[in-house]
Amino acid sequence: MTHDHDLVLRPTQEQITAALNPPAGRNGGDLVVETLAGLGATTVFGLPGQHALGMFDALRRSDLRYVGLRVENNAGFAADAYGRITGEAAPLLLSTGPGALTSLAALQEAAAASAPVLAISSQIPTAGLGGGRHGYLHELPDQAASFRGVVKSVHTVRTQSQIPSAIEAAWKSALTAPHGPVWVEIPQDVLLAETSIPVVTGGDAFPEEVVPRPELTAVAAHLLSGAERPAIIAGGGVVRADASGKLFQLAETLRAPVVTTPGGKGAFPWEHPLSLQSWIEDRHTTDFLEDADVLLVVGSGLGELSSNYHTFRPRGRVVQIEADLGKLESNHPALGIHADARLALQALLETVSERQDESAPERVREVLDKVAARIAGQELTLEQEVLASVRRALPADSPSFWDMTILAYWAWSAFDAKGPNRMHSAQGAGGLGYGFPAALGAAAADPTRPVLAVSGDGGALYSIAELATARQYGLGVTWLIVDDGGYGILREYMNDAFGEATATELTRPDYVALAESFGVPGVRTTPETLEADLAKALSEPGPSVVVLPALLRMFAPTHLGTE
Repeated sequence: MTHDHDLVLRPTQEQITAALNPPAGRNGGDLVVETLAGLGATTVFGLPGQHALGMFDALRRSDLRYVGLRVENNAGFAADAYGRITGEAAPLLLSTGPGALTSLAALQEAAAASAPVLAISSQIPTAGLGGGRHGYLHELPDQAASFRGVVKSVHTVRTQSQIPSAIEAAWKSALTAPHGPVWVEIPQDVLLAETSIPVVTGGDAFPEEVVPRPELTAVAAHLLSGAERPAIIAGGGVVRADASGKLFQLAETLRAPVVTTPGGKGAFPWEHPLSLQSWIEDRHTTDFLEDADVLLVVGSGLGELSSNYHTFRPRGRVVQIEADLGKLESNHPALGIHADARLALQALLETVSERQDESAPERVREVLDKVAARIAGQELTLEQEVLASVRRALPADSPSFWDMTILAYWAWSAFDAKGPNRMHSAQGAGGLGYGFPAALGAAAADPTRPVLAVSGDGGALYSIAELATARQYGLGVTWLIVDDGGYGILREYMNDAFGEATATELTRPDYVALAESFGVPGVRTTPETLEADLAKALSEPGPSVVVLPALLRMFAPTHLGTE
C-alpha cells in the first residue's frame, strides 16, 4: 500500500539542470534566506554582528524585507508581535554571544505567550566548538545551553547541507501547537563559505496538528451537557488557535458564562450576555468560577494571573484543554485533554447537547455589578477615565501592545479588546520594555491599521532607541507614555509591603523633546485632552509619541484576604 508521504515528486529536467548549475557567489547565508523564503517568510527582524554577516549579506540578494532594530531584545519583541498578529513564524536574525544572549528576555515572553519566533543565530567558527576555551570573540562554552530552558526546541547546524532541513524543522516546531520560539545556530565559517548546494526552492511549512483524543472529548461533552452551572475560562490558547468563533458557538450552545484571561483578551465578545469579561483578578469572579459544577478551561494553564494569584479553588469538575503538556493539570486536577484549542472545541461542538438556562445572563450581570460596585468604592475615577479615553481614541480594529505598567494592569481586567488578537501585553513573562518594540513588529505585519503602544516611563526607557527604528521605517505606531516619575507599580507594592519605596524613583528626560530629536512628533497631554490628542496621533501616518504625566493607582487586590 502506498501512502501520500511515501511519494517523492520526480524533478523535471529543468530543475535538474538548475540544481547542477547553481549561481555563483552564494554562501551559507544564502541557504538561510532561501530556505526562509521557500517556507513563506516575507519579513525578518534582527541586528547584524560580526559572526552573522554572511546571513545579512545574503539578504541583499533576496526579496525578504529586513526590519532592523537597535537592541536584540527589542528585535525579539518585534518578532514576537509579528508572529502573534500574522500567525506565521517570525524570523529573528542574531549574532553570537552578547547579541544572542540579549534576546533571551524577549524569547522568554514569546515562550510564555506562545508566539512563534524563529531565532537564527550565528556561532563562533566550527574550529572553536566543543567547549574548549579558544578565545574567539563572543565565545561561549555552550551557547545553545543558554536557550534550552527558554525555547521550544534547539537546532544546531554544523555543515551547509544541514541548513535547509534545520530551519524547516525549527519552522514546524515554532508553528506546532503550542506556538513558541525556537533556536537555530550556525557557525560563522559555515555562513561565510561559498556554497555549491542548489538554490533552495521550497519547503514543507505545515506543522503537526495536536488532535484531541475522542474518548476524552466524549466524556467532556457528557459532563458539560449535563452540568447545572457550567462556566468557561478562555485563555491565550483560544486566540493563538484562532478558535474564538468556535468558543462563541460552544458558550451559546451550553449557555455557559465565559471569562477571558489577560492572554485571552478578546476571545469572547465583551458585551455578550454570557460575558464575565476579564475580571478574573477579582474575588466575586473567583467565587462564581469556584461554584461551577463543570468548569471548562481552554488554552490556559491557570497560572498566577489566571487564578487570582492561586487563590482559585474549584469545587466542581474541571475539563482542561491545553496544547502545552507542561501546563496540563499542572495547577488543578482535571480531565486533561492535550490538544489544539480549535480542534478540541470543534470536537465538543459536534458532541455536546444544547442546554436551556435562562438564569445564566442574570447570574453574569450580578457578578459584574458586584465587581463594578467594588471598584466604585475605591475612588479611582482618574484611572477609569484614562482607560476609557484610550478605548474611545483607539480604532476598534487596531491592535494595542502594553508594557508592564499600571495602566496595563488595569487593561488586563477592564479594557475591551474589541476582538481576538487585538490586545497584547508582556503578562506572560512580565519583563519591561515590551510595548513599543512589539507595536513596531505589528505595524510591520499590517501597515493598514494604526497601532498603539502603552508604556510607563520606566518601561519606556528600555525602548527609546527604537524611536530611530520607527522613524527609519515609517512605522505607524503611536506610543502613549504614562509618566509618573518612576516604577509606579513597584512603588505601590513597596509602599504597601514596607511602608516606603526604595529604588523606584527615576530621573527622566523630556519625552516630547526626545521624540522630536528623532524626527518623531510628540505631544504632552492631560487626562482631559488625552482622548483627542491620542485620536489625532493615531489618525496621522508614521510614528508619534503622546506623553501623559499622571500618577495612577491600582484597584485593591482581592487575593490577600484583607478585603
